[in-house]
Amino acid sequence: MPIATPSPSPAELLDLATRTAENAAHLLVDGLRRGGLTVDTKSSATDMVTEIDRAAESLIAEMILGERPDDGLVGEEGTNRPTSSGVRWVVDPIDGTTNYLYGHPGFAVSIAAEILDGDPSGEAVTVAGVVWVPLLDEVYTATIEGGAHRNGASIHASVVTDPATALVASGFSYDPDRRRRQAEVLTQVLPQVRDLRRMGAASVDLCSVACGRVDAFYERGLQPWDHAAGALIAREAGATVATLDGGPPSTACILAANPGLWPRLSTMLSDAGAADA
Repeated sequence: MPIATPSPSPAELLDLATRTAENAAHLLVDGLRRGGLTVDTKSSATDMVTEIDRAAESLIAEMILGERPDDGLVGEEGTNRPTSSGVRWVVDPIDGTTNYLYGHPGFAVSIAAEILDGDPSGEAVTVAGVVWVPLLDEVYTATIEGGAHRNGASIHASVVTDPATALVASGFSYDPDRRRRQAEVLTQVLPQVRDLRRMGAASVDLCSVACGRVDAFYERGLQPWDHAAGALIAREAGATVATLDGGPPSTACILAANPGLWPRLSTMLSDAGAADA
């Protein structure tokens, strides 16, 4: 009778994710120092990718699958490997490539580990995540039911409950027509909140919610690698992270905020048409 392989603990998966993210972060910084990056475009002229994006994703896949060869891995730059172990990694090698190209500190390596419920096509639960922000020397980590941390210290979302005093972060599509619609939403939202911030990397924005650097974050059109690690970190810091109708994070409009602020901002964003922008 075969012996069942025990599931890895979230802490074990986080350890691998963190070691891998550190190596990828060093690669990114080295690329900035060398300069002369080759740049291509993807969905639009503003949706850029560099050879460092691809090299970092290859490095991440090599490290993770070298230690856990039966795991699956999906990455922004095209890696898509099925799992036979029930563990799947969700990877963004550079979240915020435009920031990276400009040397702006708002970019990160984002790695999350999911446990699949049942067969590989079933529901997945994110159990560990790391967002490594190299130029800020900030490493955000979380495990399910284990809390959220920045550089090893516990972090918590803000306690602001009034939208009028909330500092809100957001992001915008690469598609010009969708950007126009999102700007129209902003004309309704901005007068009702304290102010707006635009960092350019969803994982960093979600970690900013987690540590109280901003009170809330919303964006439509995010892919799993954009939010998998950051959403876990924000939730473990006490934030609600959901679509405007309360569903799990998806390409629909995601809102992250503390539970006292979330319902009021959700209503505001829904009334402004954020779910359709």
